Amino acid sequence: MRVVGLDACKNSVVACILDGVRPTEPRQFYYDSDFPRFYTDAAGIKSLLGLKPDVAVMEPTGVNYMKLWAAHLGKHGVKIALVGHKQLRSYRENLGLPDKDDCADALALACYYIEHQADSTRFVRQRDPVIAQIRDLVLRLHNLNRVANPIVNRVRQDLAWQFPEVAAIKLNAPLFWSWLAGERKAIRYDNLYDKSVGLGLQPETRNSAKAICELQRRERVLELQMRHLMKDLRFTQYRKVFAQFGFGERVEALLLSQIYPLENYFKGGQPEVKIRVGKVSGQPTKRHLSRRRFQKALGVAPTREDSGDKHSSKKAGSSLCRMALWQWIFTRVEPKRTRVKSHLGKQLGELLDAEKKTRPVKLARSRVCSKAAAMLFRELVKELSQG
Repeated sequence: MRVVGLDACKNSVVACILDGVRPTEPRQFYYDSDFPRFYTDAAGIKSLLGLKPDVAVMEPTGVNYMKLWAAHLGKHGVKIALVGHKQLRSYRENLGLPDKDDCADALALACYYIEHQADSTRFVRQRDPVIAQIRDLVLRLHNLNRVANPIVNRVRQDLAWQFPEVAAIKLNAPLFWSWLAGERKAIRYDNLYDKSVGLGLQPETRNSAKAICELQRRERVLELQMRHLMKDLRFTQYRKVFAQFGFGERVEALLLSQIYPLENYFKGGQPEVKIRVGKVSGQPTKRHLSRRRFQKALGVAPTREDSGDKHSSKKAGSSLCRMALWQWIFTRVEPKRTRVKSHLGKQLGELLDAEKKTRPVKLARSRVCSKAAAMLFRELVKELSQG
C-alpha cells in the first residue's frame, strides 16, 4: 500500500511517500528525505498521479486548497483520508518533528494514516455530496453578509445628513435599496425625499446602493439553490424537528450541514451513554457522550482548561453555528412577542426567563443555547428512531 501525505497550500502541495511502513526514526527520516512539491497545473497533477498512490492523506485546509487535488486523485481511484488540524499538530509533536513546516506536515500525515488506518474515528468524516453543496452555499451566503454589512453601515451614516428621515428605519428592504440605486420607483420614498431636511443624496451613496442591490441579487440566487437542495427527502425528518424550534431557512441549512447524518455521533448505531465516577463528587454519573459530541459540533459545549489554580472554560466547535444559535435566542426565544409557538419554544423561553433572574444575562443565554442543543439532539433521535 502506497500512502502519500499531502500538505496543501495556495498553489502547490508538498508530498511524502511511504510504502505502508512508518519510519522507525521519523525525525531522522525528515532530515534525510526529499519531499517533492507539485504545483497546481497539468504537469503537477500528472506528476503526483505518477507516484501511483493508493491513499492520499490531507488536512481539510481551507476546503478550497485541497479540493482540486482531492478531486483529481479521487477520479483516479485514490482513497482520500482527512486528518483534523488538532490531531495532526499533537501527532507531529509526538513524532518529535521540527516546528511546523510543509515537509513535516506531509510526513506526519502519511505516518498518521499508517498508524491509525484501522480506526475510522481518528479521521475527519467526509460530507455527503449534497451536504457539501449546502455547506458551500451557507459559507457563500455568510461571506456576502460580511461584504454587505460594512457597506450598509456606511450608507446609514451618510443618510444621517443626506436623507435623515430614513436613516433610523430598517434599511433591509429590497425596495428601498432599489429606489436609492435608481433602479425602481417608490412614491413613498419620493415624497419623503421631496420634504427632506437633509443635504441631498450624493453619487457615492447611490453607487453603494447599487452594490448592495447586486449583493442581494446574488443572495437570492444562492438561496434558491439552497432551498432546492434542502428538499432532498433524506432531510425531511431533520427539517420537521427544526420547524419545532422555529429555525429560519439559513439556520436550518447551516445546522444540517454541520450535523448530518446524526448517526455520526452514535456508537454501534445508538447514542452512547456511559456511567463514570465523577472526579469531584466521586459518585457514579451518567455521561451522554453522543449528545456531548453533538453539542460540541454546534459550538455550545464548554471545554475546561485547568492549570494549577487556574480554572477556565471555552466553547469549542463551529463558531458559525454558535453565532447562529445566539442570534436565534435573541430573536425567537428571548422576546416574548416573537417566541416560538411550540412546546419546545415555551420550555426554552421559560427557562431563559428563570435563568436571567439568578445569573448574568450573557451566562443565562449561553446556558440556554447549550440546553437547546441538547433538546435538539433528543428530538432528532426521537424522530429518526420512528423511521
